[in-house]
Amino acid sequence: MEQSNKRILIFSISSLLLLIVGLVLAVRLGSVPIALRDIWDSLFHYSEKMELMLIRDVRMPRALSVVMTGGILGVTGCMIQGVTRNPIAEPSILGVSQGATLVIAIFYALGIAINTTNVMIAALIGAVITGIIVLLFISNKANSHSITKILLAGTAMSTFFVSLTTIIGLLSNQSQMIGFWVSGGFRNVTWTDFSLVLIVGGVGLILTMLLSPKINLLNLGDDVAIGLGQNPNRIRLQTLLLMIPMCAAAVAVGKNIAFVGLIIPQIVRKVLGEDYRKNIPCSFLLGAVLLTYADLAARLIMEPYEMPIGIFTALMGIPFFISIARKEKG
Repeated sequence: MEQSNKRILIFSISSLLLLIVGLVLAVRLGSVPIALRDIWDSLFHYSEKMELMLIRDVRMPRALSVVMTGGILGVTGCMIQGVTRNPIAEPSILGVSQGATLVIAIFYALGIAINTTNVMIAALIGAVITGIIVLLFISNKANSHSITKILLAGTAMSTFFVSLTTIIGLLSNQSQMIGFWVSGGFRNVTWTDFSLVLIVGGVGLILTMLLSPKINLLNLGDDVAIGLGQNPNRIRLQTLLLMIPMCAAAVAVGKNIAFVGLIIPQIVRKVLGEDYRKNIPCSFLLGAVLLTYADLAARLIMEPYEMPIGIFTALMGIPFFISIARKEKG
């Protein structure tokens, strides 16, 4: 027990230090370099100085939104892997993120005003529809816990939704804007966007932690959960109902970002084991770290131009995906 607690403490402190360094770099670095003194002044001695306005109105809401979005993606990946006992399950692979992006594309095509509220509504509609389909595949009756079936179903849905999104973009002459959503990114993020991911992500994290003991039981197998008086399908439904608004908020702010929910739970389980009471908050923390540095890379590698953040998460996630698939095949 002492060894386990020590490992969690080291993991948490290391992740927090990496996150703090990443946040400072995210605020400092860019086309306009920022001094550490200006960061301090923007927090405690704010004035109309250009650098302070840049920090307060542009870089800080973006950096904090990246943190919350990365945390949400890490937690939702941890949740779905726990209830399906499937190491490659995550919102983007199962098509949830792509479903949300599709409905946002439809809103663009219909000329509906694109603001934080409408984008969240669109993302929520798409996530709900996809979530229902996912639930059919992970329920007992579907008998589809095997990696192959879930992978095929998720890949088919993801491809279908991305194809529809592309077609809508072409037909509505919104290809560039919709393409930005498909590839992911945090351009033009505001404090309103941060408020969305903070509220949804914060409430979702608390409720997920309360649900984590049941996820632990389900991760041991349906028979164990039933033997201890739990209903496996009810736990899956509760988990999915928590996932849907969290995924919708992540898509509404960060667009379609893949593989974070795949990578993070794998690392956390390797370090901390299978206890989801610990893994869920640690996945939030490590997800925030990963996305913070991915966003830094997206902003800085081709400065002053910005690259899609999805490129960097895919470069990290695809090797994980292939490695896990090969192990399961064996």
